[in-house]
Amino acid sequence: MTTGYRPELIQRAFVDFISTRLHPFWSLTVPKLRLIARRTLSDDLIALQFEPNRAFKQQAFSSNDNSHNGWHGGQHINLSVLIDGIYNQRSYSLVGLLQQPLWWHEDSDKNSNGNKDNYNNSFNRDSLDKNSFDKKSQPQMIPSTITIAVKPQGLVSDYLSKGAAIGTIFNSSLPSGEFTLAQARSGQQAKQISEPLPLTNLQIPLLFIASGSGITPMLGLITQALQNGHQVTLLHYSRTTFYGSPLQNQWLQLAAIYPNFNFYLINTEDPNTYLAGSRHLTVQTLIALKLLLINTQIFACGSSALLSALYRACDEIDLPHGKQLRDNIMIENFSTIENFEHILSTINKTDEEAVTSEEKTIYLRGRQRQYNSSTTLLLGAESAGIRLNYGCRQGICQLCRCNKISGRVRNIHTGKISIDGYESIQTCINVPITDVVLDI
Repeated sequence: MTTGYRPELIQRAFVDFISTRLHPFWSLTVPKLRLIARRTLSDDLIALQFEPNRAFKQQAFSSNDNSHNGWHGGQHINLSVLIDGIYNQRSYSLVGLLQQPLWWHEDSDKNSNGNKDNYNNSFNRDSLDKNSFDKKSQPQMIPSTITIAVKPQGLVSDYLSKGAAIGTIFNSSLPSGEFTLAQARSGQQAKQISEPLPLTNLQIPLLFIASGSGITPMLGLITQALQNGHQVTLLHYSRTTFYGSPLQNQWLQLAAIYPNFNFYLINTEDPNTYLAGSRHLTVQTLIALKLLLINTQIFACGSSALLSALYRACDEIDLPHGKQLRDNIMIENFSTIENFEHILSTINKTDEEAVTSEEKTIYLRGRQRQYNSSTTLLLGAESAGIRLNYGCRQGICQLCRCNKISGRVRNIHTGKISIDGYESIQTCINVPITDVVLDI
């Protein structure tokens, strides 16, 4: 008897159509999340806890694909949120790992030593009662939940943090993103192969630098790094106070459990918390951390001002073997992309083909149309009345990704210039430096 393709007697799409009419949370193929709780993390961060449906669990924990075996610290999900009859998609960082306990619970205030009188910017580990932070006393994560961090500042974030009723159901993507330990480790191993360096221990030191809500992708990432034995240093800049917040309590707990964890919380409005006497990130700030910077992997997330300051500081530090410290930086940028000129103007440009304000011609081969752009490819198209696919507009969700046939572009997050040829790029974070042909 011959074997081969056998059509399904009942299509899964038909089953989905019927099941969603019975209950909007049921689906065989579409990952969905149901809001079950909210929690305040700090003055400007809200944690939202969701229950995933069966499709989310099956796809996220597929045994046939290791890349979907749960998720990693630093990854995010895309939520589709219906507001006034219009679906809006936004990306949000996952808080914590699958088996990592969440740190907020009813007795957290009793266990917290985070009041202002006991707080010290350099952090005195000996002042903590470690028995109150042992692993047995930590709160346990509710099984099979997804938690994200939201900063109320826009249409969708305000709705999620204030307007969405408990029990509201949202369509979701699976966890994704390359702002992970695995990505950093693979890059470090590649460096060891191509450039012989004195790196014998793969448990490289890690430096996490964040401003404001840029701390959100690092919440799970730092815990995962500590569990893997890395030396971890956190530098967090914020305009709001940290004293007594559940977020500060998380760092206190981790510092009590892991001696190789140090954190510095810089309130830019409080000189008592400044590091190296400055409210800004400078080369003196990096030196004050007393890290072996040539071997340190840097994770950075925050505003364009923070990222440009980090690049400037790294360029001022002389490393042996002709190395550049900026090569050790991994970036996750949640800042507004429309203000990209600031970060471009402050990054030191060594390339002969620096980005200018001169307009370049963009050809859309599939549509047989063209437009001129001196901004990002996406903004240039919209200014010309041409609609391109997009989602987060921040280089995270990948919905704007397309194939470039020819021409060179510059990534406004990293400053890197592309090759003059075929490659996959994102239109929301790339600026043309020559005429460009896109396969759109």
